[in-house]
Amino acid sequence: MSDEDNLSDSDWVRSLVDAHAADLTRYAASILHDADAAKDVVQDVFVRLWREPRSNLQDHVLPWLFRVCRNRALDVRRKEARMERMNEVIESQTPSAGADPSARVETEDSHAHVRQLLEGLPENQREVVRLKFQNGMSYKEIATVTELTVTNVGYLIHTAIKSLRTEVLASGE
Repeated sequence: MSDEDNLSDSDWVRSLVDAHAADLTRYAASILHDADAAKDVVQDVFVRLWREPRSNLQDHVLPWLFRVCRNRALDVRRKEARMERMNEVIESQTPSAGADPSARVETEDSHAHVRQLLEGLPENQREVVRLKFQNGMSYKEIATVTELTVTNVGYLIHTAIKSLRTEVLASGE
């Protein structure tokens, strides 16, 4: 019996909010390109979590959270039919390079370049790359979230990284 099993339902949900709200918000923002709409989506995700019987989710709560988040974000995006850049969200998540201003500017320029290249990838590749590298999900978890096969997830990530590497090398960054 794990420590999670000893938590009340409200404490269990609170622990999941504390552990995953920021990652889910970043993920929803990557789909919506709107930080405020992403926060609303994440709030909906946790309302749905509260309503879902805990016993249904014990073994796969993280993929469930991301899948519900993805589906809700796609619903919002379709409904609102708007696409805005999320540079503000990305920049707020980029760590400082340190005290040296020139190194910090160089790092910020490199990050901006990689983000720009990432935005040039097809949407399905951007999504799996973000789930893998921003959220640390396994291929199997990404497959559950995106409703793709594990093999397809691996192919998309491989293709995206290969494309990004080629572009970075070509630009001399």
